[in-house]
Amino acid sequence: MTATNDKNIATVLHLSTLTQYIIPFGNYIFPIVIWSSKKDESEFIDYNGKQVLNFQLSIFIYSVALCLIAIPIFIYTIFQNFPVDTCFDGDDFVINHLRMGHFSGVAIIGIVAVFLFVLLKIAEFVLIIHAAVKASNGEEYKYPLSIPFFK
Repeated sequence: MTATNDKNIATVLHLSTLTQYIIPFGNYIFPIVIWSSKKDESEFIDYNGKQVLNFQLSIFIYSVALCLIAIPIFIYTIFQNFPVDTCFDGDDFVINHLRMGHFSGVAIIGIVAVFLFVLLKIAEFVLIIHAAVKASNGEEYKYPLSIPFFK
């Protein structure tokens, strides 16, 4: 049986990752602070802290991978479709014959990567709330697709 205080701390531990929407890197800072200060007091808090950090690090790796796919593709696509026919008209910079056609299969891969990134962030939000509810009920929850950095 898990103590109510441990359930509450574990719930806050999961929900503290949502600070990423307010404070940069808050999804790492606050869980680390809470987990490191309470991990010796309870196995339940220790387990949840490891799960939170494993999941956040996994999400970071997946996000970086998707960005490494999408950003170069979009830069390539933009420069491929951006004409070099530019000129200076007095103090004005004029771009002639701007076109955004000819999307290739590579551009579609970039669009899919952006779509997967958006789905990843939505899934992250939903899974954090789900894990917080499980922790408040005293249940151990393992995030899906989480790489076990901390065991």
